[in-house]
Amino acid sequence: MTHWLSVAVPTPAHSGLGEPLTYRADAPLPAGSIVRVPLGAREVLGVVWGEAPAPSAELAPQVRAIAGGFDGLPPLTDDWRALIGFTARYYQRALGEVALAALPPQLRTLTGVQLARRLKRLAGAAPPEDAPADDCRTLTGEQAAALARVDEGGGPFLLFGATGSGKTEVYLRAAARALAQHASAQVLVLVPEINLTPQLLARFAERFGTGAVVAMHSGLTPAQRLAAWLSAHLGQARIVLGTRVAVLASLPGLRLIVVDEEHDPSYKQQEGARYSARDLAVYRGKLTGATVVLGSATPSLESWHASTPAPDGPGRYVRLAMPRRVGLGPDDDPALGLPRVRRVDMGRQPRDALIAPPLMAAIAERAARGEQSLLLLNRRGWAPVLHCADCGWHSECPHCSAFRVFHKIDRTLRCHHCGLTERVPRACPACGNLDIGTRGRGTEQLEERLVEWLADATRPDGERVRVARVDADSTRGAGQLEASLARVHAGEVDVLVGTQMIAKGHDFRRVTLVAAVNPDAALFSSDFRAPERLFALLMQAAGRAGRDTRTGQAEMWVQTHHPQHPLFGSLKAHDYPGFAARELAERAQAGLPPHAHLALLRAEARTQDAAQAFLTAVAEAARDATRADPAAAHVHWYPAVPLAVQRVAGIERAQMLLESSSRAALQRVLAACQPCLHALRAQPAHRGVVRWAVDVDPLAV
Repeated sequence: MTHWLSVAVPTPAHSGLGEPLTYRADAPLPAGSIVRVPLGAREVLGVVWGEAPAPSAELAPQVRAIAGGFDGLPPLTDDWRALIGFTARYYQRALGEVALAALPPQLRTLTGVQLARRLKRLAGAAPPEDAPADDCRTLTGEQAAALARVDEGGGPFLLFGATGSGKTEVYLRAAARALAQHASAQVLVLVPEINLTPQLLARFAERFGTGAVVAMHSGLTPAQRLAAWLSAHLGQARIVLGTRVAVLASLPGLRLIVVDEEHDPSYKQQEGARYSARDLAVYRGKLTGATVVLGSATPSLESWHASTPAPDGPGRYVRLAMPRRVGLGPDDDPALGLPRVRRVDMGRQPRDALIAPPLMAAIAERAARGEQSLLLLNRRGWAPVLHCADCGWHSECPHCSAFRVFHKIDRTLRCHHCGLTERVPRACPACGNLDIGTRGRGTEQLEERLVEWLADATRPDGERVRVARVDADSTRGAGQLEASLARVHAGEVDVLVGTQMIAKGHDFRRVTLVAAVNPDAALFSSDFRAPERLFALLMQAAGRAGRDTRTGQAEMWVQTHHPQHPLFGSLKAHDYPGFAARELAERAQAGLPPHAHLALLRAEARTQDAAQAFLTAVAEAARDATRADPAAAHVHWYPAVPLAVQRVAGIERAQMLLESSSRAALQRVLAACQPCLHALRAQPAHRGVVRWAVDVDPLAV
């Protein structure tokens, strides 16, 4: 007997085939089964989505048969398929694309026999230890209250805890209790970046045993990713800890979802299906009945607004506050354990000073006491631009609308967008001037200058002060980041220079001084989210200081030409609620998220005119298609404009913004755009268009 099955397959992104395809099989297969199917000249992986209607007698002979399945591999659950279906619909991507992206890549290359061997090895592995009882360490009153409220259920919960308040301990206890409630229970813990995974993984492995915890992130080898996915899918891994990709993992026993540093923009995927792992975590909790805990010292304004009770907010989340650092009593002022914020007016410092003299003296003083300092400069390289003062030449990238960055270490000019790397010219390429200089400062220059300025400073043992740099350039090789952080934790570094990657989540026990060298650029950015990101970055950076309460008063120095800016006033008072209230009021007046909903249509083409013409044509076609739909009246279309970096690798980029007060109305209009995008892309007039994309709830506008 022939069975007709609907199978989700990875169809090409711009093919217009977004729905599952029909295949035939000799035996019935349950929904969620992973199979091999022919697609064109290839054989690909697919997921059975259910039964398909029988085709007509004329078409039935053309329907191709399923090539094979994977015996012994349990089907993916209904909840997982519902999550994938929602992700595809909401973020306007093909169902098969999202479904197959959530599976480990190596699974696509294995035969049934090879997979059977791996399943046999997993079955023979030692079972994970039982979830232990709560750790013997005493919780603070705020930790105990937060944990008790999570145990009551409901949510989602926004755990608003100061840096050093013990949010991780709450995660650990909540996980232990969730696992103890059911033998098959599983916990998902999300972190924003790979470099935060090892230390948190160690904490969970120490508490629950190495066999119970697996990691999922893009830094794993294909074999490691497959082993982790199988362990989670089979229920052997009780705890899955990973980056945004882990939110789509198969976890049949999911009972608790933790999103650490939920404000971090790294949770938003920027390629392919542009999903937000944080938002999908909340939706997945609703689907499965799992408890969801979002944790941050500086929550995203969307989450903060969602946790604000009426009449000022919708109150969809339950806010749990932990304002005091561990070590303070219930009656102590929460500000006692937080670093003192000092604003340095750079207008009163020596001209072109990279580091203010008072700050340099403070760094040397801390080093002499055996304490560490952390300097944040969110720009790598020696200088952002190389230029000629005679003719005005700048180190522009020939392929991008950006400057190539000067890296002194290897004497190169590098484009951080397309990767073009060239040797630094001996003279100006335009006029031959031998005296070409730099503009701006990067982490390489800051590191070198600090070594010079601290040449006479000493540590308590009489040795010279040691300076180290941690950024994307210095940690490019395998294991370099872990080695650099290990040196900091061991006290082998006195002054650490780095980009934002050192400001997130790290527990530096000896750091007592943190300095933001040049944070002013974000104050007047055209991006409406820039102040929010800057405040979160500075608050997170400040949180690296004074985490060991025995070290005395810690400090956060901010070098700025605008010391009276309200953002720095809120930072000095460690007043996130005040900052959030002011920002939300401004966004309400401007009609910006979370008071409105946004989407972007993006196009890339050989010319800027072609990209903008394509988007304009799509808008006209979509408006015509939705003219009779009342929802379309609630969506405002803005004209097509170039991106901030409009050319990358020789391709011009443009975007068009859609705005609506109704999320449902925006979704209906975006759905109407899909056939217009496919149809117009195929027209001869738009052959210059290379690709297009839809970005729902974009972070950068």
